[in-house]
Amino acid sequence: MTDPDLLARRSLARHRLVATGLLVLMAALTLISYRLPPGWWSACLGAAAKAGFVGGIADWFAVTALFRRPLGLPIPHTAIIPNQRERLGRALGRFVANHVVTPQEVGSVLRQLDLPGILHRFLADPASARPAAQALASLLPRLLVSLQDGRARRVVARLVPRVVGGPQAGVVVARALHGMVDGGRHQDVFGFILGQLRAALASRESALRQAIEERVREQGGRLVGWAVGAAVARRVLSAVNAELDKMSPDGSELRLAFDEWIRREITRMETEPQRAAEVGQAIRRLAAHETVQAWLWDIWVRLRHSLDADLARPNSRTVAAIEAALANLGDVLENDPAARARVEAAAEAIIASILPSAQVHIATFIGNVVSHWDTATIVDRLELRVGRDLQYIRMNGTIVGFLIGGLLYAVLDTVFGQPGF
Repeated sequence: MTDPDLLARRSLARHRLVATGLLVLMAALTLISYRLPPGWWSACLGAAAKAGFVGGIADWFAVTALFRRPLGLPIPHTAIIPNQRERLGRALGRFVANHVVTPQEVGSVLRQLDLPGILHRFLADPASARPAAQALASLLPRLLVSLQDGRARRVVARLVPRVVGGPQAGVVVARALHGMVDGGRHQDVFGFILGQLRAALASRESALRQAIEERVREQGGRLVGWAVGAAVARRVLSAVNAELDKMSPDGSELRLAFDEWIRREITRMETEPQRAAEVGQAIRRLAAHETVQAWLWDIWVRLRHSLDADLARPNSRTVAAIEAALANLGDVLENDPAARARVEAAAEAIIASILPSAQVHIATFIGNVVSHWDTATIVDRLELRVGRDLQYIRMNGTIVGFLIGGLLYAVLDTVFGQPGF
């Protein structure tokens, strides 16, 4: 296999060769200075070369001691990285967790990423939105199945009344009724109720007539019942049907009374907290009734079966609806600055909530990884990353030592005469 660090190894070898070459050059200049005729320049060259050689040797020792023992000698406080890798790993983990992965840095990265824009491009692309919609749709049957056991049914039975019958339920009902009344749809509902009542009376007319006749006989005796019972029943039913017939959509006293009553109730629910709470309690009692619970659960089961059947079709309406909703969400993220701001704020809030725990795990993870590296691995990886810069330290130490040595000889010679340097 090709070594992925081959270029780094070659670069390190070149820089190491240059640093070692400078050290050899200082040793050669030191020897040459002794072969030159005695004089100021030869003495200055010798002093500079000696200082450069000593500086190069000192920096070579320091650089080498980071990764291994110089010349293999058991010198204390050498091979620092191999011997202290666990402590260094923990320190590196804490540094990354506390100074790199911070809420400020992560928030800045999220803002630069433009998360709403990424979501918009993802949702606007049918090639990605369609699989996402299919994946979400495939989760729905599993979710519904998981809610079908007895425990889930009991949870739903407790949860639904609390949700729909909370303290604000009356206000919600008032708002819904307000929209219905403003559009005149409450009279349609009232007309439907009257129609159902009229149909019920027509279907049970004989039973009602018999009940009225029996009531007349109970109150007036058999003779009166026999004489006028049938006539009374006929008149009562005729009067009720006639009154129902007069309640046309154009208006009637009962319709006007119903309109006035429902508007008054809406106003009370909107302005009187006690009345709103009473409505909420009534809705809660209604939702908690076993008949309503059975009806809701039957709707839930029918919904699940319908959903299963729909998802089995190639042109599933559920998938199409979810895909359309995702596309609409993408458009909102593209055109609504407030929605984009809410997405960014939500992402930052989620990151801020999980970051403290994540920082601990990041620090522990980095410490564990570094501590489990073998000596050869950690030395090789670190030396390849920073070794070239460390060779510059060796070069600089040799060159600076050479220059300082020559300068120091010149100063001492000027001040004290020929120094023994």
